[in-house]
Amino acid sequence: MLPPRAYFFIGLNIIRVLSIVALVLVFASNIVTLVHDVEAVNRFMAAKGSDVSASNSTITDMLNCDYIEDSTVPNQPAGIFWAVLNRLLIIGQTVVLVLSELGWPSKFFDRFFPVLGKDFGLGALGVIQCLIGAAILSHFVDDFTLVSAFFLFSIGCLNIFVGLIFRQGAKSKRSITSWREHAKSALPTHVAGVPVAPIVTHAPSFVSNVFGNEKERHSTASDGSEASTTSSKASLGFGRQGEKAAAMKGYFISKPLESLPRYAPK
Repeated sequence: MLPPRAYFFIGLNIIRVLSIVALVLVFASNIVTLVHDVEAVNRFMAAKGSDVSASNSTITDMLNCDYIEDSTVPNQPAGIFWAVLNRLLIIGQTVVLVLSELGWPSKFFDRFFPVLGKDFGLGALGVIQCLIGAAILSHFVDDFTLVSAFFLFSIGCLNIFVGLIFRQGAKSKRSITSWREHAKSALPTHVAGVPVAPIVTHAPSFVSNVFGNEKERHSTASDGSEASTTSSKASLGFGRQGEKAAAMKGYFISKPLESLPRYAPK
């Protein structure tokens, strides 16, 4: 039986993989759409500059359309510029989002794009994915681009939902490095529902006052006694002397709770 954090880790990383796949599909589909738009504009410009008779109704209808035929480019001044710029911006956004999902470079995102950094959740990522999907779906596109954009929009909604649940802790729960750091701890963290993780804390002020005189006595000793004290501290071990030396420095080490096995007689 896996702990709950293992299920969170697996589920969040599955969503991350689906998000990366959707972004890669949108990246590829927008390149294909960009190529088709450029080819359609070239055909449109060739038909516009041809010496065909003005009575040809097909050419006239094509020139008077709101959009260039077989493309997403509007038939207006600088329409091709804005259409190509839109596709390039979408491609650039997908690249940035893929890098943020991979967590590289993390320092760059933490400094220049904090909403995509490790200290924020998945809500902002989902909103950006939904905006990209809506921008693509608002145009007439081919089947490949349509499916990719709809898939990205669905993953964006899922990321928003997950971000509302886990908030800023979503990325830390799915992080592989944090999982490894947590796995390094060999001591139990809970016994019978009570947290018993080893916690090193500073001692209260009265403890420092109690052991203060002893510290002063050690400070007034000669150089020879200091050398002997240093050698004795190096071999204090984990017994009473070691605990006393740690308390003199102002630290306490918590002990696990004492408990009896279930089969022990009461």
